Amino acid sequence: MDHTQLVRSDVDGPIARITLCRPDVHNAQNLQVWEELRDIGRRLPGDVRCVILAGQGASFSSGIDLAVLSGRFLSELAQSPDNAADARLSEIQAAFEWLRRPDLVSIAAVQGHAIGAGLQLALACDLRVLAADAQLRIGEPGLGLVPDLGGTKRLIETVGYSRALELSLTGRSVGAGEAMRVGLASIVVENSELDDTVDDLAAALLAVPRNAAIETKALLQRAVTATSPDQLGAERAASLRQLRHHLDES
Repeated sequence: MDHTQLVRSDVDGPIARITLCRPDVHNAQNLQVWEELRDIGRRLPGDVRCVILAGQGASFSSGIDLAVLSGRFLSELAQSPDNAADARLSEIQAAFEWLRRPDLVSIAAVQGHAIGAGLQLALACDLRVLAADAQLRIGEPGLGLVPDLGGTKRLIETVGYSRALELSLTGRSVGAGEAMRVGLASIVVENSELDDTVDDLAAALLAVPRNAAIETKALLQRAVTATSPDQLGAERAASLRQLRHHLDES
């Protein structure tokens, strides 16, 4: 059966603009949204270097759709054998994880609410540009659930353990100003400036040679858990690959 498209992907050369298209429910996420996000990541052309992710309308994403919470999916998942349930959850996580690929730089353009799964989707992106009216909140524990879409690791990496725990268990909202202070935001601008700021940021990212950008992002990602000797070795290897790439091109 055909479905109305809930996520739009517009590719223009090295930039892919991905938009959640459920403004009537503040871009709440359901199974179809996750399936479409996952498929977009798998079909993305190889020459795309920058992904811009936004929500149509007043909010980025209000989180998981209440119809998912009240429907059969969660109860069926809970009653499934461990292997089947784990595989199903892994498929949903894949809708978010591809945004961290080393060959891409992803930018979340956040206005209005980014709650629960909405905040986890923004955290899955490398950079977050927030409009002045943005309100961020981890909502899952308050619903008796856990952030299970990559949000725990991303939150710890972004704000540290203590702040991540406080935000997760209190469920309080974080405005754009505080988000900037604690590192949840890369840039904060007025709502009217959001699109132009994201476009300027994408242009600056694309000005860096692609191979150097990929190698640098990969190094930064592994640096989070690598020991100093291991990271130094990885830097040497990446440096040699990049030098040889330059030589091959000259």
